[in-house]
Amino acid sequence: MDQKSAEYTNDLINESSPYLLQHAHNPVNWKAWNDTALEKAQEENKLLLISVGYSACHWCHVMEHESFEDEEVAGVMNSNYICIKVDREERPDIDQVYMNAVQVMTGAGGWPMNVVALPDGRPVWGGTYFRKEQWKDALKQIAHLYETQPEKLVEYAEKLENGLKQIQIVEPNQDFHGFHRDFFLPVIEKWKRSFDPKNGGYQRSPKFMMPNNFEFLMRYAHQNSDKELMDHCILTLNKISWGGVYDPIEGGFSRYSVDERWHVPHFEKMLYDNAQLVSLYSKAYKITRNEWYKEVVVDTLKFIANEMTDSSYAFYSALDADSLNEKGIKEEGAYYVWTKDQLQEILGDDFPLFSEYYNINNYGKWEEKNYVLIRTKELDTIATEFNISLDELKSSIKECHKKLRVQKAKREKPGLDDKSLTSWNAMMISGYYQAYKAFGNEDYLVTAEKNADFISNQQFQKNGRLYHSYKNGKSSINAYLEDYAFMISAFLDLYESTFDPKYLQKSEELIEIVDQDFYDEASELYFFTSVKDRPLVTKTIEISDNVIPASNSEMAKNLFRYGKLIGKTSYIDRAEKMLQNITDKIPEYPQSHSNWLNLMMNFCYPFYEIAITGENFRNKASYFQQKYLPNTVLAATNKDTDLALLKDRLVKGKDLIYICKEGSCQLPVESETEATQLISEV
Repeated sequence: MDQKSAEYTNDLINESSPYLLQHAHNPVNWKAWNDTALEKAQEENKLLLISVGYSACHWCHVMEHESFEDEEVAGVMNSNYICIKVDREERPDIDQVYMNAVQVMTGAGGWPMNVVALPDGRPVWGGTYFRKEQWKDALKQIAHLYETQPEKLVEYAEKLENGLKQIQIVEPNQDFHGFHRDFFLPVIEKWKRSFDPKNGGYQRSPKFMMPNNFEFLMRYAHQNSDKELMDHCILTLNKISWGGVYDPIEGGFSRYSVDERWHVPHFEKMLYDNAQLVSLYSKAYKITRNEWYKEVVVDTLKFIANEMTDSSYAFYSALDADSLNEKGIKEEGAYYVWTKDQLQEILGDDFPLFSEYYNINNYGKWEEKNYVLIRTKELDTIATEFNISLDELKSSIKECHKKLRVQKAKREKPGLDDKSLTSWNAMMISGYYQAYKAFGNEDYLVTAEKNADFISNQQFQKNGRLYHSYKNGKSSINAYLEDYAFMISAFLDLYESTFDPKYLQKSEELIEIVDQDFYDEASELYFFTSVKDRPLVTKTIEISDNVIPASNSEMAKNLFRYGKLIGKTSYIDRAEKMLQNITDKIPEYPQSHSNWLNLMMNFCYPFYEIAITGENFRNKASYFQQKYLPNTVLAATNKDTDLALLKDRLVKGKDLIYICKEGSCQLPVESETEATQLISEV
């Protein structure tokens, strides 16, 4: 160890998180979040400096290079603070607590997130990315204040702590008079005013895809025959998949667009985005039968299989935004962008067509000489312009993609975050399930079940509880509510595709653990962290849907669905109670409650249980699986069973379909089309 490195003790080299390992050679005395580091801060009465990010985060890399790799900045940090690095994906509980604090203090949030806290963990200052001098000066000022007037920081911490606790209070709704579909009318009208009529999505930049928003809006438009709303959903799905946020060469979606046109992405690719967008485009295909949506799903799942899946069928977390360019310098988007000269050389005679298709012009130009591929025209229009058939156009573009893939294979790939998170893996199971339902591809179901086997074999503790993270054969971190919520959802999905009762059993076991470890009697909702975990400065109840649905909204949907499948109204009543207690919060910002609104539709519109019995139950079931029926659950069997929906309904030599509503079934029919006519959407 050289003299400079001897001056600091960076503990991150012992961690498994790819993000923490990225910082393992900084001259900062980084510690991981653990009891030893937290107790050290209290013993030495030193401020905590908590820095939160994730491996694929571009601005995290920038701040690391500018500040955390700098000896002078590291000296300020090491002298005055116990410095803790947190991977927000491994520890979403810590991220949530301090992100709430940063948003209260600054009105904004993001990553990297940097917070100074008292030795007991209560936050006193924070923000996101800071330039080197800005960062250094702020840390010196706070350290001086703590040395000379510590009571000022303590007083501020107490006020902030009280404010954060107030945010978390959810009062049970005592004046509830039932859900009514009129509730949706002002909510939808308000929502529509935020739409971007030209580019789809919302009138803002940066633009996040928000798949859960459009899953709800698409369902509402479909069930209410709202053409204007459905048109906006379709416009949004088209623009997202035509723009630079979607990778047409290798498949898969980036995290968000920095502009309003979906053109220039923030180039990292996250598992959770791709999982949800696979689900959304699969459902949109059922409504529209648009072959382009099928192509998007197929190519995205190829990307997941090729780049994000290990040999045990665990799904990795993310691909970085940055990679080495031709000069060997790390650059955002280097793996994905092209110069005009490169494209002309690679594509030869196909370049003019490709150039028109993907706007290798002022519209598609990004920065320097680089272009990000983006479509703006329907295929029919381009085919007409070049006087070729649609098939010829598709064939030529496919050939161009093949040539570009060959060239991309020679480039340095972005860094891979190869940890596997239970919640994100569960979302990907659900993505494969929706693709299987839409397209009937058995391989998708096989992959979903193999990942479920990985979860069952690796991510279950001996006491039946879940782990949150997995890497290099090691499962770690007690699971959060999001892990349970999305895993229960995935097991219910697998039941509705395989009809294997073991998945209902697994769902029931996890629901029981959630009730034991996470339930909050005061709000009748669930805490994000388990009672078995070390308490943080505040306990979070996650109710706002964001780029990922809130764990409470997903849990409420699970209770409703499980109750419908097993015929127990007590679960449905609990889902209704959870929804009832947050209903007052919906009108103010409906975009943050889309998963809750989806659940509310189950109570305001007809909802059906489909029960199928007989030897051909799988073929009969596939008919319903391939239709867009968001207001149904599906159970099927060829055996005698105690499952309430199917009990005593098997008739030898007959394939029967029962359409039931609130446990009461109509007379069975044998024809799928006849059964479908018994299902009303309004």
